[in-house]
Amino acid sequence: MALIDETPVDPEGGWVADHVKLYVESGGTEGHHWQPGVPTLLLTTRGNKSGKARRTALIYGRDGDDYVVLASYGGAPKHPDWYVNIEADPEVVIQVGPDVMAATARTAGPDERDRLWKVMTDIWPDYDEYDTKTPREFPLVVIRPK
Repeated sequence: MALIDETPVDPEGGWVADHVKLYVESGGTEGHHWQPGVPTLLLTTRGNKSGKARRTALIYGRDGDDYVVLASYGGAPKHPDWYVNIEADPEVVIQVGPDVMAATARTAGPDERDRLWKVMTDIWPDYDEYDTKTPREFPLVVIRPK
């Protein structure tokens, strides 16, 4: 079954779960802007262990027709599960406002990193602070709709 046809598992409990629920139940008319000037999308990946479709909300930026997300995990020492899932299977589904689309995700290359980092920190300056919490380099992920 194609990921876009599956019903994903959403986060349980907490503000991310509430955000995803609002986004989904409103058809994307609410939740797209988490805070003023902070756009979010819903990312669905295939769990690299479970094989289940899993959905979360992420702040995004744009790079031409592509969407960009940052695997900061709030500065945690390990990558977020959604990023580990993308490494295993780059075929994803995104919802941006009311639009749901199949897409392919990839980790941005070193030649793109500085430019895309600026795109994301212009939207969410706290990424610079998160970056001081861990020696881990946060992957920037480019998502290209099909």
